[in-house]
Amino acid sequence: MPHSATKTLPHPLLAAQLAQHPVWQQLSAKHLHSLETQFSIQAAPSGTVLAAQGQLGSQLALVLHGEVQLDDPDLGLSVRLGAGQMLGYGATPARQLSTWQATAHTDCELAWLAPQLLQALCAKQPALLYFFASVTPISTQPGTPDTSGDAATALHLLSTPIRTLVKRAPITLPPSTPIQATAQLMRELRVSSVLLMQDNAIFGLVTDRDLRNKVVADALDVTQPVASIASCTLLTVQANSPAFEALLLMARHHIHHLPVLDGEHLVGMITTTNLTEQHSASPVYLASDIYKQTTLDGLQALSGRVKQLQQQLAAADASAYSSGHIITAITDALTVRLIQLAEQQLGPAPVGYLWVAAGSQARNEQTAKSDQDNCLILDDSYDEAAHGTYFKAFSKLVCDGLDACGYIHCPGEMMAMTDTWRQPRKVWAEYFRKWIEQPKPKALMLTCVFFDLRGIYGKTELLESLRRDVLVHTKGNSLFLAHMVGNALKHRPPLGLFGAITLLKGGDHPNTIDLKHSAIVPIVDLARTYALAAGVSQANTHDRLEVSANAGQVSEQSARDLRDALEFLSKLRIAHQARQTAQGQEPDNFLALDELSNFERSQLKDAFGVVQTLQGVLNSRYSGGRF
Repeated sequence: MPHSATKTLPHPLLAAQLAQHPVWQQLSAKHLHSLETQFSIQAAPSGTVLAAQGQLGSQLALVLHGEVQLDDPDLGLSVRLGAGQMLGYGATPARQLSTWQATAHTDCELAWLAPQLLQALCAKQPALLYFFASVTPISTQPGTPDTSGDAATALHLLSTPIRTLVKRAPITLPPSTPIQATAQLMRELRVSSVLLMQDNAIFGLVTDRDLRNKVVADALDVTQPVASIASCTLLTVQANSPAFEALLLMARHHIHHLPVLDGEHLVGMITTTNLTEQHSASPVYLASDIYKQTTLDGLQALSGRVKQLQQQLAAADASAYSSGHIITAITDALTVRLIQLAEQQLGPAPVGYLWVAAGSQARNEQTAKSDQDNCLILDDSYDEAAHGTYFKAFSKLVCDGLDACGYIHCPGEMMAMTDTWRQPRKVWAEYFRKWIEQPKPKALMLTCVFFDLRGIYGKTELLESLRRDVLVHTKGNSLFLAHMVGNALKHRPPLGLFGAITLLKGGDHPNTIDLKHSAIVPIVDLARTYALAAGVSQANTHDRLEVSANAGQVSEQSARDLRDALEFLSKLRIAHQARQTAQGQEPDNFLALDELSNFERSQLKDAFGVVQTLQGVLNSRYSGGRF
């Protein structure tokens, strides 16, 4: 829903319209009264964009008063809706949801209903499916995950290269082309955008919105060069990147056109129209909704859906690798939006910076149970006296916001709001130099956190240059790597002397296995050591194992065994947490063996055995380097 003022209290017009509407008349008075409270009311002045291209399917809307204009800019089609008519999810044909947009033709008010609420309602009242034929009702049984296909679609996007979505060769023009000639070509080819190219490089982008808002609305001379109305700062995507990446990029930046490159070569353009099917994926909707929020309360409400998302992924039998990337993408979206809100409140940052995720977020390995690990790399022009107050307040707003959204403050205070972890690049370079040259116990612990880093928002070159310098000093550094191995061996799989699984004794979780620290962390530590020895920059554990094998730091077979063990153990954790969420419990990492079949217990022992063996191999390799 757009950013216009909204309210959730019952609206007098809503009650009357629901009672008289031929669709909603199918419900009893009791159900109608309950339904009223589930709509959100939006007051929109004339000209407000209610749903841009690709967003019409994110909600069902009922026009309370005024008029709404539906347009397909690509085909030049339009429809006018008045009071009592519906649009959006379930009411608009699915094939039109990505190509049409909605605008307030007059001052109007609308009532919006989330797709999940409509799906649940149709499950309870099947007669409504006659009117909402495209709706797939979700199960209404308590604790049952939504298996309507959104998670499966999102998974498909992780394996679908963007190049497969490009339907035609790029349409390009020189920047000197007159505006009128550009518009005529766009009409002839029935496209909503055209790229401007100069010297075989992208100069800019012109869309139908540019023609409407910058030319027609301002009565601009159409003989002028089209470069005068072009957007010249463009985001692009690589052809071999997953389609999910393009969707999240569009959601984050509220854009509808992305040039596709193969290296430096222009391949084509993708738009929201190309992604019709993909926009039905609930993780994309969730990320898009996050970027629309204007308050912490709004973000807090949406963050609660991460647990449901994990249930959906578990029900779709998603790989742990895919689930980690999808769930982490939502954390990234929440982080970015909190940063944007902090900048709106405090003003623009006085010097360049990069907000950096550490730990599982950096590795794209998050689950519904995660705390926060992050830091801030500041430009070397940073001056504590002049800029310190701003960044202290800024980082606290973001970290406290993440805490409010369920990502609790790091117990070890490894967060950007801690002064130590909010420093200029040159200070970070000195941190890493000392950790590598003087690998004491605390330094090794910090190394395990801060060698897993990924830029989230800001000047990415601050981390890229730092990472290059660090890897030069770790590659082949036997003494440092030996200490890393010794530190990694503190986390061992819970296998007894004769191969029996050892359970926790006493404490808050007796007779369980700690899937995080005793099962997954040992593999993460092995992969990190391999990667540092090879001097490779990947942060994701699965990817580290693959590139480290290619670099000769671990055999292909051992790397494959570790990847399989990681996938199995991570899926156990995801399924365990999904079951806890379904039962109304807070998810954790402690698995009881009675949750597993005999076959799964056998696989668990095998996975632990693989880790134990390769820990021994690595220990033997570097044992001579420690003293």
